[in-house]
Amino acid sequence: MLILFYVSAFTAVFFATLAVGYTIYRDRLSVLERLEQYTQNTRETVYQELEQPLSERIFKPLVKMLTENLKRVMPKEKTLSYEQKLVLAGRPHGWNAETFVVFKYTVLGVLILGGLFTRSFLMLLMLGTLGLVLPDMYLSLCRKTRMEQIIKSLPDTLDMLSVSVEAGLGFDAALQKVVEKSEGPLAEEFSNTLTEIKMGKPRREALKDMATRIDVDDVTTFIGAIVQADSLGVSISNVLRIQADQLREKRKQRAEEKAQKAPIKMLIPILLFIFPALFLVLMGPAVISLAKSFK
Repeated sequence: MLILFYVSAFTAVFFATLAVGYTIYRDRLSVLERLEQYTQNTRETVYQELEQPLSERIFKPLVKMLTENLKRVMPKEKTLSYEQKLVLAGRPHGWNAETFVVFKYTVLGVLILGGLFTRSFLMLLMLGTLGLVLPDMYLSLCRKTRMEQIIKSLPDTLDMLSVSVEAGLGFDAALQKVVEKSEGPLAEEFSNTLTEIKMGKPRREALKDMATRIDVDDVTTFIGAIVQADSLGVSISNVLRIQADQLREKRKQRAEEKAQKAPIKMLIPILLFIFPALFLVLMGPAVISLAKSFK
């Protein structure tokens, strides 16, 4: 019984000591546990950030900070103007107005810095002017390329739409089929239009908004014909077939027009490069002979 009493007393003292120690060091242990967890999370976050490319870690946050500051100071008229140009160009690289302005002045700053190294005021002026013009030229080039791609793919797209509608599909389902089977800016615009229709926008307004975003005469004519046919109850398949034939004829006329302009455009390299070389080959020996005879 005495041994049992000592064992019970030792056990009671042991657990009492643990309880007192836990009570005293509970807050400290909790702080250490939270600190360890925070340190581990911070370490994992740092490792994840270091695994990202340099553009994601430095340039993207810098551009984000600059664009947020530009939103506060840029006039609304200028923002709307750049937004319209970017929409017509298909938003290259996912730019918005503020991002494009950051890109524009970055190019300007780099070219001005290069001009300062040349130590020539004329070169500095030329590079500064080029820095102001180049981003807008790039945006215009993107818009022109996009328009050409849309014009080129439009007749084939209308043929696919016509075949799908004649096969029994509705117009929206035919558009979905075109989006699945096609690529390029026109298919992307059709996809955006379908998304707007699914979100509740009326089909006519969605199609008109698409025509505004593209700003191509052929697309505007096609959208107008579809909206009118939908309003009057005319068969859409007939309208699509007629529009496809007309657009194919227009594409043929454009190709013939370019072929007729080709000889005129060829005159410039002929006059600048070919004629001087022929003149040297033909008249060079005669000039040399005359020079020798007068010696």
